[in-house]
Amino acid sequence: MVTGAAGFIGSHVAEALSARGHGVVAMDNLLPKAHGDGATFDGVVGDVRDPALLADLLTGVDVVCHQAAMVGHGVSPADAPDYVLHNDLGTAVLLAAMHEAGVRRLVLASSMVVYGEGHYECPAHGPVAPAPRRMSDVDSGRYDPPCPVCGANLSSGLVCEDAALDPRSTYAATKAAQEYLASAWARQTGGTVWALRYHNVYGPRMPRDTPYAGVASLFRSALERGEAPTVLEDGRQRRDFVHVTDVALANALATETAGSEGTLTPVNVCSGTPHTVGELATELAKACGGPAPRVIGGTRPGDVRHVVADPARARELLGFTARTTFEQGIADFATAPLRAPAALV
Repeated sequence: MVTGAAGFIGSHVAEALSARGHGVVAMDNLLPKAHGDGATFDGVVGDVRDPALLADLLTGVDVVCHQAAMVGHGVSPADAPDYVLHNDLGTAVLLAAMHEAGVRRLVLASSMVVYGEGHYECPAHGPVAPAPRRMSDVDSGRYDPPCPVCGANLSSGLVCEDAALDPRSTYAATKAAQEYLASAWARQTGGTVWALRYHNVYGPRMPRDTPYAGVASLFRSALERGEAPTVLEDGRQRRDFVHVTDVALANALATETAGSEGTLTPVNVCSGTPHTVGELATELAKACGGPAPRVIGGTRPGDVRHVVADPARARELLGFTARTTFEQGIADFATAPLRAPAALV
């Protein structure tokens, strides 16, 4: 069963599983913030918070691939109740229904946002956890977090799955809570969980013209309007941009790979090749034949500076290596179909 199967990532996951010969029970509640008004879906329209519906759908299911979630940075802290209702209560109801149905395998869509900032090292103090950036520093153009001990400049590196969780937005907090709920469920039931921590996913079917979308979609939407992409900070913030077809492949491999009983295993899903946000905007503008990006400084509350991933565990445990290069992915994304504007309700 794939929850959120009408969504940007979920639809690709359902297709990848079907293409590999799996029977897929697809469900989605067509949340307007993700799909806009009037969306249609060739699957079961329903909510993961409906235990009676889940009891029917889980009959004969071997693995649940849980993609359903309210995603994105959000508009304001006023979004918090909706994030918790959809992401955390929804996951709790799903896990309870899986227990009742005897389904013991879960693939969970998690996110790199659970890390907060990525991996940093100080020349004098080694690995350190930077404190949240001060707005006074950001306003002065000092975007890189300093060493919390001596104030020295830090170098950023690859973040591995054993890093401490430090969510810095409401969405991030709910994704961390999903992992904790799933981990407790695995311990209590002897079930297995792959928590796939997606890095910056982009590709066909991203929603456009919505603050809940990822940065790649925001840039593409601006270019479609003939506007220059707007890049915050200095554009040098580093991310790992991974194509949605690679994310779907990682889900398929996790669905087909037995995990450790009673355990949640987190896995980075990434390209393994970091790029800056400025590079993304520049290359996408070139591919679309649009105006060059505008770098405007500033940042959003909760944004972090650098998060780039170590791909080793996904390769070792799942046999996953991303297939789409940055250049190929951007060329494809420049003309890929996007979803209609989502509703802010």
